[in-house]
Amino acid sequence: MEHPALDAARKGFLATLKANGYEEGKNLTVDYENAQGDQPTLNTIAQKLSAEKLALILAIATPSAQAMAAATKDIPILITAVTDPVAAKLVNSNENPGTNVTGTTDMNPIKEQFALLKELVPQVKKVGIIYNAGEVNSQVQVKIAKGVASQMGLQVVEATVASTADVQQATQSVVGKVDVIYVPTDNMVVSAAPTVLQVANQAKVPVISGESSVVDKGGLATIGINYENLGKQTGEMAIKVLNGSKPESMPIEGQKDFDTVINRTCADLLGIKVPDALKKAKFVETK
Repeated sequence: MEHPALDAARKGFLATLKANGYEEGKNLTVDYENAQGDQPTLNTIAQKLSAEKLALILAIATPSAQAMAAATKDIPILITAVTDPVAAKLVNSNENPGTNVTGTTDMNPIKEQFALLKELVPQVKKVGIIYNAGEVNSQVQVKIAKGVASQMGLQVVEATVASTADVQQATQSVVGKVDVIYVPTDNMVVSAAPTVLQVANQAKVPVISGESSVVDKGGLATIGINYENLGKQTGEMAIKVLNGSKPESMPIEGQKDFDTVINRTCADLLGIKVPDALKKAKFVETK
C-alpha cells in the first residue's frame, strides 16, 4: 500500500544503500512490488520473492513483513514501519530476534502525542480513534492510547474500518461525539487521510496524528516518526547484513528523536492558539 510515510521509508532506505556504494542501475537490482493493500496479492508477491535468489528483502509495514516472513525462513528480511514486531510474530524479542527478520519499529510516542493534544486543545474530554481493527500495529497502538487516555481522564470513542471506503463514514460517525480525533500510524486510514481531514476540518474537530504526512495534508499536529530517517536507519542495518551480519542476532531498532510538527493553516482554521512552549516546533502550511 502506498502513502507518503511508507514511500519516505523506502526513499531513505535506498539513499543509505547508495551512500554506501550500492546504486540501483549500477551494482544493485531492486525488484519493487506493491500489493496495494490486497492480502491475496501480497501473499502471491511473497511467494514469488521467496523463490528468487535475493541478497535481502525490505518489507515495509506489518502486513508485508508478516507475508514475507511466512514465505521464507532463509532470505534475510529487513523490516521498517512495523509497530510491534513481537506482537506481529516476526521476532522472538526485539533484543534477540532469533529469526531471519530484523529492522526498525515505528512505535509512536503515544503518551507524548496525547500530551500534545491536551496542550493544543486543553478543553478536550473525548477523543475519537479511527483505525483498521485488522492491523496488528493498530491494535497495539489503540491499546496503548486507551491506557494513556484513561490516565489523563479522557474518554475514547472508537471507529473501526475494514477498507478505505469505510473511512468517510467512520469519521462522520465520531465528529459529533468527540473533541479531537487521533489517527495512529494505521496504513489504511493514513492512506485515506484526505477523507478524514475533509470531514474533520469541516466540522472543526482537530486531528492529531501518529506521523507527519497527515499533518502536511491538513491535520493539526503530531510528535512523530520521520519515516525517511527511519528508512535510512534500516538501510544502515541492511549494509551490515550485506557485510555478513545475521538478522537473528541484530536487535530491532527504534527512532530516538521525534519531530514535533504543527500545521499553521489548520490551527488558524480551528482558532487554536499555539502555546509559546511549542514555538520551536516545525510549522507547515496546507498547500
